[in-house]
Amino acid sequence: MGDLVRSDAVGRGHLGLSHAWWTEYELAYAIEDSGASVVLADPERVARMTETCTRLGVRVIAVRSADDAGVPGVVERYEDVVELGTPMPKVAIDPEDDATILYTSGTTGAPKGAVSPHRAVIQALLAFGCRQFIELARAEGPPAQSATPAYPPTLILAVPLFHVTGCIPVMLSSFATGMKLVIMYRWDAEKALQLIESERVTMFVGVPTQSWDLIESPNFHKYDTSSLASIAGGGAPAPPTLVRRVDEEFGAGRPAIGYGMTETNAYGPGNSGDDYVSHPSSAGRVVPIMQIEVRDGDDNPVPAGQRGEICFKGPNLIRGYWNRPADTAETIVKGWLRTGDIGYLDADGFIYVEDRAKDMVLRGGENIYSAEVEAAIYEHPAVYEGGGVRGARPAARRRGGSGGGVEARRHPERRGAAGTRPAAIGPLQGPVPDHVSRPSSSPRSATGKILKRDIRTSLYPDPKAAG
Repeated sequence: MGDLVRSDAVGRGHLGLSHAWWTEYELAYAIEDSGASVVLADPERVARMTETCTRLGVRVIAVRSADDAGVPGVVERYEDVVELGTPMPKVAIDPEDDATILYTSGTTGAPKGAVSPHRAVIQALLAFGCRQFIELARAEGPPAQSATPAYPPTLILAVPLFHVTGCIPVMLSSFATGMKLVIMYRWDAEKALQLIESERVTMFVGVPTQSWDLIESPNFHKYDTSSLASIAGGGAPAPPTLVRRVDEEFGAGRPAIGYGMTETNAYGPGNSGDDYVSHPSSAGRVVPIMQIEVRDGDDNPVPAGQRGEICFKGPNLIRGYWNRPADTAETIVKGWLRTGDIGYLDADGFIYVEDRAKDMVLRGGENIYSAEVEAAIYEHPAVYEGGGVRGARPAARRRGGSGGGVEARRHPERRGAAGTRPAAIGPLQGPVPDHVSRPSSSPRSATGKILKRDIRTSLYPDPKAAG
């Protein structure tokens, strides 16, 4: 993780988090774009940014560096410049002062710095706490006054801190509530299972592919995961098959999912426990801090059951994008955040996220949503993981790492629903086509999400060959 800290003339500043997997060019972009004055980074990131920081006059502080090994002379060691136990300076902070800049992934262009004031970060943390209390209040039967949890609340950090999930609901929630936090260096399902057993982790928060990795580990049942009360996901929809398997295979642990974004400080609708099992395709409902609407192309709310763009409003939203007024005006309209996600609300207030607006495919006069395609793919017992990609056939990987085979490839057609067919709508002509391509491995982001754009590029270098 590279921590970009920019301080203004009166001593207040904000923290910017850059992507630890970024190249030298990308790191240079973020350092210059944020106006950073101090960079904290490990030796690997220091090596990538020293030239840029020297050119811009940015102070570099290296963490986890052994003596001066591998650290250029222009870089100072954390141990040499920070005196532990020194009282923090008293600085007046207004709720509307900028607190963080979290850079988005930049999948559609240059990364954007999402700026949150202190108010937004605190409101998101309070909202997560509010949801927790509501879930406790909804639990069946009053808890015994003398009852105490079998294990103290313990979170495991399985996603990077530069990701909003790792930074806000995991790390900062642990600080705010005094929970134990178990930190992983990088994602590894086997190591995660070891830590869950040895540290008696009670809450797992990751992306759905990580929950899938845990269950699919050949040693899953060798580890004691009975301490887990919640196995939560976010960042992408979870296929209903995964929801069912989590509920069945983690003992007392219940499945959960949250639908948040960098722009909402990770807070949004949530679904868990019995609600999630009964509504496995839904991202859940919101608590009163946030408003949610589904809107048509004219920006008007639509009735329950009708698809449109999902929009959020609440005190947890970012104030805008750093130095990007046009992008801010396009995304935040009259206090409402346009998510770019397509979905619908049902009569009970459950939100269903079906696709990114840019990924929805119109074929044969019907909309095809990647979430439906992926749900069909995951139902096949031979499929380990998969993804639907706009302009390309869906990709599926068989358990054990090989391709899917004819039966796995044909399964989405056999499932029957027209909207879930990966490459054809209406009656199929002639033999069933080879709709599902089979990568040898699924490209993933640093947070564990399947990179659909990379699937498309690797399988179909020539855009004319896709779909």
